[in-house]
Amino acid sequence: MSTVKSSALPRLQDGVRMTPADYKGIKPIWCPGCGDYGILNALIQVLARNQVDPARLAIVSGIGCSGRFPAFVKSYGFHGVHGRVLPVATGLKLARPDMTVVAVGGDGDGLAIGMGHLPHAIRRNVDITYLLFDNHIYGLTKGQPSPTTEVGHKTHASPFGVSEYPINPLALALVAGATFVARGFSSHTRHLADLIEAALEHRGFSFVQIMTPCVTFYDTYKQWKQQAWELGEDHDPSDFQAALRLATEAEGMPIGIFYRVERPTLMDRLAAGAKDAVRLQSGTRYDREADARQIDALLQRYR
Repeated sequence: MSTVKSSALPRLQDGVRMTPADYKGIKPIWCPGCGDYGILNALIQVLARNQVDPARLAIVSGIGCSGRFPAFVKSYGFHGVHGRVLPVATGLKLARPDMTVVAVGGDGDGLAIGMGHLPHAIRRNVDITYLLFDNHIYGLTKGQPSPTTEVGHKTHASPFGVSEYPINPLALALVAGATFVARGFSSHTRHLADLIEAALEHRGFSFVQIMTPCVTFYDTYKQWKQQAWELGEDHDPSDFQAALRLATEAEGMPIGIFYRVERPTLMDRLAAGAKDAVRLQSGTRYDREADARQIDALLQRYR
């Protein structure tokens, strides 16, 4: 199948240069110490070192602490409704395949109300990058347990401890068929920037779970700093079973690219279907009269 080339990282015109400061939008309003600052800085690093054209970059968000992320970056932005970041990002990419589209959302936005959209965006292999800000808590609504909160963790909304088992986002993305799956940590900004860059350059659906502590309602900085370790060169990101074992059985919190494989994107398949439709319309692929006779015979069977 032929592929439709998508400008994963559209560059600025020759002679135009932008510094990291030039890519910053309005001043963020997160709590001091929030892990989301690390994610923002990592993305801006990627944009600056690749001289990405802001006019061909779109950031789509849902509801939550990450909701205003589009306003903090100089680019096009769309602040959507709760849990609908992936449908909006998909529609944008289909309408403007020349745009680099980044979807951002939290563990509540993406794995609770928005959960139904994730496996379908994955199986379509839409050429977008999804950054899942995972702090294991609902931060914007003041500390309720989220789909990734550990069993037994106590909040004001779960004073006797969380009863449900947490969702494993990496395992979910892998078994759903994502072609790029990674995990980063907001405190490891340089490493995270490399992951985001690789995700943007990947053709297909890129899923990046980013562990980003909420210092106000669930401060996991010390715990995650102790648990985080980078995947080494001995890990083969084309090995699905190895990636799944790391996502489900590894000790601590491995970060890096778990899985990466090339596969036709949604735009590739739609383009191929459009070519088939044109051939059918021109009569070069099928005998129209023969097709009509077959349809008439089928209709007669069921009359």
